[in-house]
Amino acid sequence: MNKTVELVNHWGSFEEKHPNGSIADFCRYYLARQQQEPPASGKLVGGVVPPVKAGLLMKIIGRISKLNMSYANIALEGTGLHQIEEFGILLTIRQEQSPRKTEVIYANLFELSSGTDMLNRLQKRGLIKEYADKEDKRSKRIELTAKGEKVIKESKAKIEKNATMLLNTLTDDDKDLCIQLLKEIEIKLSEQWQRHKGKSFDEIYDELMPPHKG
Repeated sequence: MNKTVELVNHWGSFEEKHPNGSIADFCRYYLARQQQEPPASGKLVGGVVPPVKAGLLMKIIGRISKLNMSYANIALEGTGLHQIEEFGILLTIRQEQSPRKTEVIYANLFELSSGTDMLNRLQKRGLIKEYADKEDKRSKRIELTAKGEKVIKESKAKIEKNATMLLNTLTDDDKDLCIQLLKEIEIKLSEQWQRHKGKSFDEIYDELMPPHKG
């Protein structure tokens, strides 16, 4: 096959799967597929290895997420924060600049009750403060205190060091490729998870799965 035609075919396949991908994304994707990966050492994922590829990938992602939380919580010792979820909450408050409480809770994928409890604990420790929303008296807005600003600055440096440590074996191109492959899934699910509350799994499945062709 002509090399130009072959390249165009590869691009067409990539563009169909990743319509928002750039040329740089395609280059990383193509090169990654050509590389011969060395065999992994050690036992993969521990326990039962799911026979379905999607299941195996989700288990790998889940285990890495748990390990990240474990190491991040160690990194946060002495900062005034007790767990990485608290860091996410404070970072969201600073980024969004005086958001509503519910906006912070849902942005961090918490249920309303557990998210409210965490905000209350942060407030008791003097890291955030709340005040009535001028536009909606039933709602509360929150912002960081001076103590909270100091804590988030120190914690951010440690969390960044933790992430760098855990992924130090990946090149920047590898990281870019992983981000590109997974970001659409994260965006899609983050936008829809609240609407799925109260629905059966079959209803959610039918909504998220693409229609059958043919």
